[in-house]
Amino acid sequence: MNPGTVAIMPPGALGVSFFYHLTGGLERLDRSVFFIGLDESRSIDSLLAGDLRIASGGTLHALPAPEFIYRSLNDVFEAGALPEVLIVCPNPDQLLPVISTLVALIERLCMGNDDACQQLPTIILSSNGIYFQRVRQMFIEKLEESTLLGRLPDLWPDQMPYIIGHFLRGVTIQTGLREGSGSNAIYRPGPRGISLLVGGGEAVRRRSFELLSGLGGWFELASNVSPTRLEFEKAIVNLTVNFLGLLYAFDFEEGFRPLTIAEILTPEHEPAVRELAYRVFEIGRAVKAFTQVDDFEKVLADALARCRPISSHIPSSLQTIDLQIKLDRLEVKFTPTETWLVDPLIRYARSSNLPEAADYFEGLRAMLMAKLEKAVARQALNRPKA
Repeated sequence: MNPGTVAIMPPGALGVSFFYHLTGGLERLDRSVFFIGLDESRSIDSLLAGDLRIASGGTLHALPAPEFIYRSLNDVFEAGALPEVLIVCPNPDQLLPVISTLVALIERLCMGNDDACQQLPTIILSSNGIYFQRVRQMFIEKLEESTLLGRLPDLWPDQMPYIIGHFLRGVTIQTGLREGSGSNAIYRPGPRGISLLVGGGEAVRRRSFELLSGLGGWFELASNVSPTRLEFEKAIVNLTVNFLGLLYAFDFEEGFRPLTIAEILTPEHEPAVRELAYRVFEIGRAVKAFTQVDDFEKVLADALARCRPISSHIPSSLQTIDLQIKLDRLEVKFTPTETWLVDPLIRYARSSNLPEAADYFEGLRAMLMAKLEKAVARQALNRPKA
């Protein structure tokens, strides 16, 4: 492990935004901050074949991709370049494969080395979604399975607490935009956005805060708050601008128009925003993410306040659908961010005897799927005949 270094996995829109701000707006390109591709990524070869293009302030910067991107975490291990901090920010549906990659790294670290875990980077999960408790438990289960299969020594009672103490959640409102794909992609980092660090051990969390803040990132400690509460608070923001945003973005004669946050949070949409926020709050209170004395109006006001500084941003799910339409690859498929928010909310609502809340989110999902079906059919009709 190399103290003072930060890796970001993968080089996507959010990851490039983190990279931009952690390098002082690309002023400090000393490779202390770098990227790692996902295992079995279909786009990493294309990206490595060219330049990493980042647009900022009217300037298009072209960074030689092989100088700043490792193909995989295994390549980083082989190069002896394991970072002190690893920010993990893929699409939420890619998180579980990343967990398998991390377990494989620990297996390699532990080969003939009893103190191997000391070389493990601090891992900060920064993808959107309500998942931290579930993913952390799966991480532990995969480690224990590896022990059972003889790939790892018994990690209890010493090593496992150390590992989980280095497993953090970073709840972020950092924004970013990607135009195009592969080697043709242009990344446009959003303004510096706050990321709250929670979970893990207190000393580990503070060290990560000091390192990331020292590099120019906007990070804050959330020591006395549960990761799940922060995820619920962020879910109100994400679902408001992404889920409702998608529903509104399809309501145009041309079929779809990517909207900014300001265009989504208009006065005419206020009743829908309030209902969605209250359903999230209601479920969160049932599972003790919010307490009985928490005030919904304050929670909603705080969520909307987070949106104001990024009002010109096009939410990530709208960016995804817009790119799929442009590439003629639109599918009748629920978007990853919404899946990792809505599915847990429905599950929590059902288990907490809140059928109306569960029905509400299932209804919204059905509405979005119907709009996607219509858009896919329209796209097929407009496709040139062979």
